[in-house]
Amino acid sequence: MGGGARTAADDVTATVRVAERSDLGAVIAIERVSFGDPWTRGLFGTHLTSAGGNNFLVAEEAGSVVGYAITVAVSDESELLNIAVDPEHRCQGLGALLLDAAMELCRQSGAKEMWLEVRASNAGARTLYSSRGFAEMGVRKRYYHAPREDAIVLRSDLRSLVRNETVTETATGFPAGVRDPILSSASHFPRQENK
Repeated sequence: MGGGARTAADDVTATVRVAERSDLGAVIAIERVSFGDPWTRGLFGTHLTSAGGNNFLVAEEAGSVVGYAITVAVSDESELLNIAVDPEHRCQGLGALLLDAAMELCRQSGAKEMWLEVRASNAGARTLYSSRGFAEMGVRKRYYHAPREDAIVLRSDLRSLVRNETVTETATGFPAGVRDPILSSASHFPRQENK
């Protein structure tokens, strides 16, 4: 399923569940510290109440929301729209836990592939995505705002997923003192929306 190491999630104590309206405050706080151009409360609320192929998941640890993932699945395609983990809880396998759950839900809904965009500079997230079978499909020039940056378009084949294991992934290779950006990636959905 990709090139990165997959390890057992023995140390991960968080659980993944469907988001509730009461989670929005924590989700928005994580969003604001993770992105220079954060989604609005209204946009999160839309995904919370959407029917059909939308999945809005949160990771919860010790009663607190510590991360979230939002996907949409239509027919045989899905897209990871937004995913982030609270900075104090990064490098603990939570991004992988959320991503794996989101990929599995999309696969169960009939999606055969998942697409996403990630900042070209986000090495931690790109390593995680690679470990989950995502391959580079293209570049969207000057796609992101605040700061302006290219997006790498990635795709994963969900038909090859095997989910008889619990997995985690932690980022490695960051110089000492550098804040780990894992996992802060989001899709093309309206970051340009009026705030």
